[in-house]
Amino acid sequence: MKQPVQALQAWLRRQPPKIKVFLASVSALAALIVIRLVVYDHDNLFIAAEAVHALGISVLIFKLATEKTCAGLSLKSQELTAMFLGARLYCSYVMEYDVHTILDLTTLTATVWVIYMMRFNLNSSYMLEKDNVSELYVVIPCAVLSLVVHPTTQHHIMNRIIWAFCVYLESVSVLPQLRVMQNTKIVEPFTAHYVFALGVARFLSCAHWILQVWDTRGQLLTALGYGMWPSLVLLSEIVQTFILADFCYYYVQSFMGGRLVLRLPSGVV
Repeated sequence: MKQPVQALQAWLRRQPPKIKVFLASVSALAALIVIRLVVYDHDNLFIAAEAVHALGISVLIFKLATEKTCAGLSLKSQELTAMFLGARLYCSYVMEYDVHTILDLTTLTATVWVIYMMRFNLNSSYMLEKDNVSELYVVIPCAVLSLVVHPTTQHHIMNRIIWAFCVYLESVSVLPQLRVMQNTKIVEPFTAHYVFALGVARFLSCAHWILQVWDTRGQLLTALGYGMWPSLVLLSEIVQTFILADFCYYYVQSFMGGRLVLRLPSGVV
């Protein structure tokens, strides 16, 4: 079994970037078709995405509790995650209040615990010099964009702006974590598992939106409102999936090769 897998990996490594992008696109399309055939209620994909995200946070909690170190983790990504989860929890409470509210509350609670551990109990192992993406460079563009482009539903204007802000911030909240991994080049197992879980969650969430648009023949976009907002919602989902796609590829490659520590080539993430 190992020889065919290694041969496939060697063949993929030899391919030019354009071929790799094409193969990744075909694989994503095939996965979407399979999901559409297997999952009848596509709302379950969004629930699954939130559950996988919560599982990823659980992996971080296990790492912090057992290894007593937060080396390789981005505090800024965790704070951005707490920010968009808090905004989404508020919107979910005032606009829907369903199972997503419970899942968001659970994930937010776990994320706040991770932030507390990194800031206080395990601060000595925090790699501040590697976590060098300014949160303002991420938050301010999202805030400005949410003021300009937001839903046109019947909800209060502030709720609509907060909704847009959490959508935009979620799509780029992982950037500081990717910069930390880019700076260190070596990713230990628990951090790699967490980021891979984020990649899977982003893909499931993106699949949820794409299949909903597909099944409703575009009517879902109309239901979200008019103007640029519906397109930006879908674009945000696609962007956050592609941001993590490169890392997920090397994660799977490392896992199939039986390597616990993930070493990233130059230029990745």
